[in-house]
Amino acid sequence: MNEVTHQRGIKGVIRRHPLLSFFVLANALSWIAWIPYILSNNGLGVWDYTFELGMIAGVLPGAYLGPITSALIVTGVTGGVAGLRQWGARLWRWRVRWHWYAIAVLGIPAALILTGLAASGGQVMPPSLTALAAYLPMLILQMVTTGLAEEPGWRDFALPRLQEKFGPMRSAIILGPMWALWHMPLFLTEWGGYPEADWTRPASFAVFCIGFNVVMAWIFNRTGQSLPLAMLAHVSVNTFMSGVFSEMFPTVSEDGTHYALAVSSVIAAVIVIAATRGRLGYVKKPSGEIDESVLVRPDNRLKAGANT
Repeated sequence: MNEVTHQRGIKGVIRRHPLLSFFVLANALSWIAWIPYILSNNGLGVWDYTFELGMIAGVLPGAYLGPITSALIVTGVTGGVAGLRQWGARLWRWRVRWHWYAIAVLGIPAALILTGLAASGGQVMPPSLTALAAYLPMLILQMVTTGLAEEPGWRDFALPRLQEKFGPMRSAIILGPMWALWHMPLFLTEWGGYPEADWTRPASFAVFCIGFNVVMAWIFNRTGQSLPLAMLAHVSVNTFMSGVFSEMFPTVSEDGTHYALAVSSVIAAVIVIAATRGRLGYVKKPSGEIDESVLVRPDNRLKAGANT
């Protein structure tokens, strides 16, 4: 037996089972931190207290204590300083081909507009100037809240390890439901539409997470594991749905919106799986090596991209 197998205590468990430790910690830390919010008047109403800032004050503490903190802990225990450097390095991989930014910033909202058109039967209204003016500030805010809280855990920590062990498709099957599960306690709060929303709301959300996780894996892999691009893709959905969608498609109900989002994510996932033959852009490389074909060179010359 090697040294890791012989180690005892919490550190020994983490070193032997880093992925399992991450998933358990991510859920436990977030769920415990969300208990006051869930019990408050913003949720079940057991505790007679209202979070005046609502979802910001209620959700963010648990979000920051979950995926990103768990990834930091497990990476530190299993990889030490070198592991932390490699984990953190993906956060600064901004220099990727311009079309990936176009996909994240423009392509995803365009797909959501098509989703709204299908759900509304073609009935669409122009968004207000207020919504358009607030879009970019909201996108930036989402990057440092939702994006930073979640993606260093789900995509930066978990996805590379899952793909190394199980390959891209099985990793997507594992990570999508885990990503959805982490959110589930929030459906007992205003975040998830409680108390008006029924069981179909979290079910639709879970389907969305499973489908969109495939798209996220493809973007992450094809950009040389660029965490900023994964974050940007994630928050593009959040920003458009929370700030623009309801104005453009006022005839679509809340439940209808969730159903449409779930269906569209599955369609997008099927397209990505078919186009990549299930590889999701994943190329197994030696540890620490990235796909240089996606990087922008200092002289602005672009190398030919690798096949999908």
